[in-house]
Amino acid sequence: MEHILQCHEIVKTDFTYGRNCYLYDSEGKRYIDFESGTWCTALGHNHPRINRVIRKQLKQVIHLGTRYPNQITEEAAMDVLDIVGIDDGKCVFLCSGSEAVEFATQAARQVTGKNLLLTFKYSYLAAFGSAGRKSPDEWHVLDWGACADKKPCDCLEGIPFENIGAFVFEPGGSGIGWVRFPPEELVNEIARRTQEAGGLLVVNEITTGMGRTGKWFGFQHYDVQPDIVSIGKGLGNGYPVSAVAMRREVAEKLERDEFHYVQSHQNDPLGCSVAREVISIFREENRIERGNALGVYFLQGLKKLAAKHEIVREARGRGMLLALEFRPHEGFSAASAYHALLEEGFLTGYYPAGNILRFDPPLTIKKEDINRLLDFMDQILKDAAGQTSEVQRGRIYWQI
Repeated sequence: MEHILQCHEIVKTDFTYGRNCYLYDSEGKRYIDFESGTWCTALGHNHPRINRVIRKQLKQVIHLGTRYPNQITEEAAMDVLDIVGIDDGKCVFLCSGSEAVEFATQAARQVTGKNLLLTFKYSYLAAFGSAGRKSPDEWHVLDWGACADKKPCDCLEGIPFENIGAFVFEPGGSGIGWVRFPPEELVNEIARRTQEAGGLLVVNEITTGMGRTGKWFGFQHYDVQPDIVSIGKGLGNGYPVSAVAMRREVAEKLERDEFHYVQSHQNDPLGCSVAREVISIFREENRIERGNALGVYFLQGLKKLAAKHEIVREARGRGMLLALEFRPHEGFSAASAYHALLEEGFLTGYYPAGNILRFDPPLTIKKEDINRLLDFMDQILKDAAGQTSEVQRGRIYWQI
């Protein structure tokens, strides 16, 4: 990969085929994907129904000018609004999660006339723009972890809610790897104060939406009603489509104020047709409930590892968004565990700054594959503690 810009870690693996939770490299080695690509393929790789919809739409029209949304776009918008729970709202379809969050934050500033936005420390909102920079002149950042021993009213002292245009809430604590879930009482109180003071509740559901936390969206674990919701990743199951859903009052204020936003693939029929089919599959296969049940099973297995191995600081998760956090240990870290798992045929995520392994498998993963990973984690944790002289690794190679 000598001609690929290395703006992040590049792993030298040549994947040539994917099916459900499995990826195969050019030599035929099979990997179990516990990351869902980049947390996108909630329904697994190469889903036949999604492929059929793409092929069908390719024969009709895949791209239209931004002035010409068609009926597919309208139907996709109604489907998104339905699962979000915003009656009679409006949507715009974009290409990436970062774009959807940045769009939502700029829309909130436009609607409220307030430039200052509030979010939690460690939340990952976007790769670019104001949401990506989170500069102090535009963002008030609250460390909710420091509020653990305080009442919400005490923790929120000093926040100028009268100047806050929006509380931009990421329900998973941090899209970059922490997998921490802010307390319900605190989130509810911040949302209440923000909205009562004329601000909006903007929810970033890029990583936590589409069944990832055991509900359609992460905000549904809280007693809040968003004004704007940004959705991505799982909405396209690997196809690059995102959406911003908003209450009608918010949308109409943007339209009256002539809020302009144009990009080349806005409201493209191909992306919208994929989003519609993804939502249909979730509904028809009861995918959220089934995925949540597997997530409960997976978390129980991770907690057994935490109870068994002192090196594990904590196992935590919600639905199929899970993590193991490790204590400092000579010769062992989340990074070394990641590479051992990769060698054995498991794709996971890791966050070095938090010494955390993260697991976001497709909701279609099999219980036996979860067991395989748990067994191997048990082996490498034993090895790290010096309980075994050598990790007994059964090589996991399959042919297509």
